[in-house]
Amino acid sequence: MKFVRTFLDKKKPLFEKGGKYERFYYLFEAHETLLYAPKLTTPNKGAQIRDAIDLKRFMITVVISMIPCLLFGIWNTGHQHFLATGQEAELLDKLLIGLQTVLPIVIVSYAVGLSTEFTIATIRQHPINEGFLVTGMLIPLVMPATIPLWQVAVATIFAVVIGKEVFGGTGMNVLNVALTARAFLYFAYPSQISGEVWTYLGDLEVVQGYSGATPLGVIASASSSGQSAVHALSSISWQQDLYSFSNMFFGFIPGSIGETSVLMALIGAAILIFTGVGSWKIIVSVFSGAYITAYLFNLIGANEYMLLPAHYHLVIGGLAFGAVYMATDPVTAAQTEKGKWIYGFLIGALTILIRVFNPAYPEGIMLAILLMNVFAPLIDYFIVGANKKRRLKRATV
Repeated sequence: MKFVRTFLDKKKPLFEKGGKYERFYYLFEAHETLLYAPKLTTPNKGAQIRDAIDLKRFMITVVISMIPCLLFGIWNTGHQHFLATGQEAELLDKLLIGLQTVLPIVIVSYAVGLSTEFTIATIRQHPINEGFLVTGMLIPLVMPATIPLWQVAVATIFAVVIGKEVFGGTGMNVLNVALTARAFLYFAYPSQISGEVWTYLGDLEVVQGYSGATPLGVIASASSSGQSAVHALSSISWQQDLYSFSNMFFGFIPGSIGETSVLMALIGAAILIFTGVGSWKIIVSVFSGAYITAYLFNLIGANEYMLLPAHYHLVIGGLAFGAVYMATDPVTAAQTEKGKWIYGFLIGALTILIRVFNPAYPEGIMLAILLMNVFAPLIDYFIVGANKKRRLKRATV
């Protein structure tokens, strides 16, 4: 790789102040720092904090933690395709279908998102941060495999411009950028991201009695007809035990590309927690808030969503994926230690509240996280204020 370093060193003066391409310096710098660590060192004199983790390595760690969800999502896209069309298939066949469906979505997300960031950075003349390395992967993982590519592009542009750049760029955004993209599509183009849109079918005919509804969609239909939610999940006619608890935990069900497998999300959580990148307090509190709220509704039991066993809520929808990758976003989450517990618990509780009281939109994790993103600074404000009062009171005693 020495020739790459030599090439960059030779071209760098053209992009520095006074060079022919001075205007594009930050574009050059972004590519250089992606390939090599910056030549900045901590001064030898004075007290300094030295740490091997910078923003680039932080973001790369999150991307690595998402690889299990991505790989499983690719396989499951092919798996659901062959289930729905009634065909037998080998592992390689499923992976090939998954790759040809998922890979274009990933490419469009990164290409459009990075192009948007590069353009804005060139216009505004500010450095390009590595924040989109994570966002560019999250956006495809929260999309159905059937989403039109042009909608992925439009949603990505909207998320980068309105969700991040208007606030000042990476580290300044109020809302999670990937969820902003998904929320935009849900409200702007609901037919492509809700209903039975989760399984790629191609030009093939489906099996008799096929339904592409997710578990939450099945429960919503059961609730309106007065049927037991658990019975509805277990009585799918076109594929026996499709919505069994174990299948929902492992992720062998229709859904967004990266959200179906709780197991893969937990593997990602282990990576984030072990490396110190993700907050275990937020992850645990999201699951706790969801379980406790669902259990309390079990005691009330006014409709089928309330009667659904509390542990089922933890494996359906995108709750696990949202808890691990969205709620723990260090920019939009609460920063105080007590605040993290409150923030996560409220996300879990609000998710169940939305599912129970809004059958038209049974998946509540997206709206719950976006809402708590807005209130996270307020939670920290009160926690810090309470800490100050407690310490002042202790100091005056």
